[in-house]
Amino acid sequence: MKENTFITITRQYGSGGLAVAEAVAKSLGVKCYDRNIVTKAAENIQNFDDIRSVVADAYDTPNDFIATLSFLAGQSVPRQNQMYNEQERIILDIAQEGSAVFVGRCADYILRNEPTCYSFFIYADDDYRRERVKEIYKDSSLQDVRDVDKQRKSYYAYYTGRTWGDPQNYDLMINTTKISTETAAQIILNYIELRQRG
Repeated sequence: MKENTFITITRQYGSGGLAVAEAVAKSLGVKCYDRNIVTKAAENIQNFDDIRSVVADAYDTPNDFIATLSFLAGQSVPRQNQMYNEQERIILDIAQEGSAVFVGRCADYILRNEPTCYSFFIYADDDYRRERVKEIYKDSSLQDVRDVDKQRKSYYAYYTGRTWGDPQNYDLMINTTKISTETAAQIILNYIELRQRG
């Protein structure tokens, strides 16, 4: 694996994308960045008092009402925009330090001009996702799963102008319904190795 290799994982809720990303990072001996980017961004912005609520609202996007309130409060940039801008800065700073795995946060878009950035979309069948989130989160329904995906899609479209889940935005799309986390991670590693071999 080349130095300064960046792997971005975009995933459907309940598909196991985070687990796949963590397995890839472990295999490579690099760090995996997910919501820790949101927490760091919140800490860096002084006017965020409740970091937990910021993390919970991490996929919110500004609307006209919020933008107006921000303006009236003397903020030239809505809170959510400040968060995105700070997350972008953090991702780019991390990329300067060396290879890493990034989960969500529009990292595939932010790092799109890096020649050694590889982007993957992890998805799974509805039944698999519903059962997985029930097991992990205990009370999530299929509608909850779809609502999270809708939120991620909206967030991605707002900040990138692209369509979340569009195959043209990713190097490879992987269905985890019938394969293990380890197999999905190995597919990613094999793909990158083949690409870097030329």
